[in-house]
Amino acid sequence: MTSSGSAASGLATTPGSTATVRPAVVADAPGIARVHVGSWQAAYAGLLPADFLAGLSASRRETFWAESLSAPAPRHTVLVAETPDGTIAGFAASCPSRDDDATRDTGELASIYLLPEFWSQGYGRALHSHALTALATDFRTATLWVLAGNTRARTFYERTGWTPDGRTKVDSLANGTVTIDEVRYRTSPRG
Repeated sequence: MTSSGSAASGLATTPGSTATVRPAVVADAPGIARVHVGSWQAAYAGLLPADFLAGLSASRRETFWAESLSAPAPRHTVLVAETPDGTIAGFAASCPSRDDDATRDTGELASIYLLPEFWSQGYGRALHSHALTALATDFRTATLWVLAGNTRARTFYERTGWTPDGRTKVDSLANGTVTIDEVRYRTSPRG
């Protein structure tokens, strides 16, 4: 994924937040990987097996993110939220929907993650707002998938205008050894 998309270009702060949201660059891969692993380990504790979460590797995630950020992909956007001292507190990624029932004007909020020490401080709202702006550039509707038992995330999405659309799925991780139940949400990124 790249950080393309005119709505996501440049630096932007969000009123009421100390977050600066900007397009991700390859040099952000270590910070994004740290967020990816740290957020999974905190947010999914009790929802996914402890040994699976303990085995997550920031170095493997860093390789994935370095490759993703260096390979241009149309209509894909990766954003980072930084603290005033330049620490990457979180990231969001959006892309065309990967669902089999999606139309061409359906985008997807593929991920939005924050380190737990930045939860409830405005960083998630800032990332979400900028990700929706990026999605609105290319798509009329947007979807996302969330773990069915992730009450915190589901509450956040519902407060920001997302609604479950009735679709669910069972996905697998770790070569099929971990299964997860997910619920799909939908919104119009254009408001």
